[in-house]
Amino acid sequence: MAANNHTAVVEFVLQGFSGDPWLQVLFSAFFLLLYLMALAGNVIIVMAIGLNPSLHTPMYFFLTNLALLDILCTSTVLPKLLEGLVAISYGGCMAQLFFLTWFLGAELLLLTAMAYDRYVAICQPLHYHVLMSWPICILLAGSVWVVSVVSTSVHTGLMARLYFCGPNQIRHFLCEVPTLLLLSCSPTMLNNVMIVIADVYFGVVNFLLTMLSYGCIIASIVRMRSAAGKRKAFSTCSSHLLVVTLYYSTVIYTYILPGSGSSSENGKVVALLYTVVSPTLNPLIYSLRNKDVKMALGRVFACTW
Repeated sequence: MAANNHTAVVEFVLQGFSGDPWLQVLFSAFFLLLYLMALAGNVIIVMAIGLNPSLHTPMYFFLTNLALLDILCTSTVLPKLLEGLVAISYGGCMAQLFFLTWFLGAELLLLTAMAYDRYVAICQPLHYHVLMSWPICILLAGSVWVVSVVSTSVHTGLMARLYFCGPNQIRHFLCEVPTLLLLSCSPTMLNNVMIVIADVYFGVVNFLLTMLSYGCIIASIVRMRSAAGKRKAFSTCSSHLLVVTLYYSTVIYTYILPGSGSSSENGKVVALLYTVVSPTLNPLIYSLRNKDVKMALGRVFACTW
């Protein structure tokens, strides 16, 4: 059969986690639980920040964007996985690739913006309100979404021009750039070049900027004389540093080392970590380690009851 874009493949077959019916039921229940937890946790974080004027600061503005990205990321992957259907149309696969790449890239950029915010707050406290004014915060957040959508548009456009003549078995539970390139019957040199450029920018450059920010932050904390000041400064950064470590380690394993991660069972587990587990844990990490968020959550639940 022939489809649009001169491709012979009209649908792809996704590979699940197990062919055993009982294990499929267990996995579905587990994924449904994670999805509900991710949605509930991130929605509560957004509500807590939105309903508490004391949290209307740049730090929590970026945290709201992170929660929205986590909601969108899990909603791009899990609903299809929960259907229990292994088939996905060509258009559906391209759509999933577009949105997933968009949200993953935006999250990497957002983590860098959040690291910069913490750098200014701790290392340049006297200039914080100037360097992190609301116009600058909005510009940073807008750039995160726009730059990432431009990047994913390029990758999706390059993917759509490829010819897929079979096989159509994707050895993964979602449509990603590395796994689809393995199935292409067309030359993928341009795609691979653009992947390297994206990896360098989104992965390497942003990772180095984040680590540079935290290097300056740690040096500033060490120079503090007050033990209370050190604890307060560290408490505002430890949650973000934990999220950065979890997120970068999984994304780099998949996109910068595609040969080892994308087409194996390990790749599925790693992808599950950054598309499902990380969005589920982020609200817990930020709420359990942040006194202001815990107080805001308490007020939200008090008003609810």
